[in-house]
Order: sequence, then structure tokens, then C-alpha cells
Amino acid sequence: KFYIVGHVDDVVEEYDLSTAWDITTSTYNQNFSVATQEGLPVGLFFKPDGTKMYVSGMFGDDVNEYNLTTAWDISTASYNQNFSVASQTGGPEGLHFKSDGTIMFVAGPDSSNNITVFEYGLTTAWDISTASLSDSENIARDGSGLSYGGLFFKTDGTKFFITSDVFDRVVQYDLSTAY
Repeated sequence: KFYIVGHVDDVVEEYDLSTAWDITTSTYNQNFSVATQEGLPVGLFFKPDGTKMYVSGMFGDDVNEYNLTTAWDISTASYNQNFSVASQTGGPEGLHFKSDGTIMFVAGPDSSNNITVFEYGLTTAWDISTASLSDSENIARDGSGLSYGGLFFKTDGTKFFITSDVFDRVVQYDLSTAY
């Protein structure tokens, strides 16, 4: 399976793959609307066991958490809660969690319109109501407000990758301390 968040229709789309990891074998399965919670969803992340889905968006300035009663089946998703990041960013885009659910990363423009990665510690793994800001790092200091959508961390936390839809590129960052 793979999933895409669509900010035009405000949905998460689910696709099935007949051959694992080969997107040329994909077929559309279903979608799940997040429009009630977010009018411009951009970031998407699933808990590794497929029982939770998280969506960040530019209109709500928050991260929304959904529970899935059947792992990886978005038709079984239900809204649980949200966590506001409005004090840090007015347009959260990229979203990623440490594999154990104790750290959440959100990328978006800061108050100076520089793309920044914000780090939040969660005192209860995977429960965003327990999140609090612990660190941040500007990664684009030009003040241009360029849009960076995707955010992904290497499993061991020593690298992260962010995509730019303005420059059509993926940018890699190395971390001397994991996560």
C-alpha cells in the first residue's frame, strides 16, 4: 500500500500494490476525507503498525490524529484529537515521528518566513496531546517562504530529507546526534 494526501480534495488516498514497493502495479483503493479538520492538508504520517494516522495542514495550523480500528485501512479511521502548532508556524507542511512515537517533527515557515523544523517531545508515545516544543532549527534562511512539503527521517535518526516543490528537489541533512 501507499498513501497520498491531497490538498485539493482534502483527502487521504489509499492505493494497493500488487507487487510490494513497485508503484507501477498500483491501483486506487479508497479515500478518507479530512476536510472537517483541515482545509489544506499537506503532511501525512502513519504509526508503524498502521493503527494511527496523522495529518498536518496549512489552514488549521495543527496536527490531527486519527485512530484506525483496522490497521492500514483508512475507511476505519476516526478523528481523535489535534495539536496546535500555530505558535511556531503558520503553515505546517512536513510531518514525521521518531519510530517509537516519542518525538514529532513538523516543518513549516517560522515567524520570519524561514523554513524551520520544529521538534516536539511526547511524554506518552503517539499521543499528540502530550507534545511540547523541545527544539527548532531553521533550514532555509532566505525569508522567501518557499514551500517545502515532505519530511522524512532515516530510521536511525542520523539523516533527514525534505522536499521543495518550488525547486523540485529533495534536500538531505546530516545530524551529528540522532533525532
